[in-house]
Amino acid sequence: MECSYRFTSYERIEEKQLMVVKSSGRREPFERAKLERGVQRALEKRPVSQGQIELIISEIEDEAAVTGMPGFEVQSRQIGEMVLKRLYHTDRVAYIRFASVYRNFENVDEFIREIEQLSRWSESKDPSAGTNAPADD
Repeated sequence: MECSYRFTSYERIEEKQLMVVKSSGRREPFERAKLERGVQRALEKRPVSQGQIELIISEIEDEAAVTGMPGFEVQSRQIGEMVLKRLYHTDRVAYIRFASVYRNFENVDEFIREIEQLSRWSESKDPSAGTNAPADD
């Protein structure tokens, strides 16, 4: 007060960046645009509206943030499974498209196995009955 200088302080909310831990152990910031590209590509030319796509992406982003809350880190594998779960319930063709890239199918036999598994899940009343079936929300 004696020096007649005025000081102002500002409070800001500092959001911690959600980090994605890759299978190699490398960490990188979560990128909504990257998630959106993958989902858009899987749903390309499918009867799913842009609004539905945005909702899927927002749900995954929110779930990833909640999953990564303690350390603000989420495994890339967890994000991939979140995408598969939503695509399973939205469009089965998009599910297969995404699974083929995500699970790195190398031959037709892997496609056939995944489609057969998908058929078994569809026939059962409980889609989580299979070993790797996407869980219902």
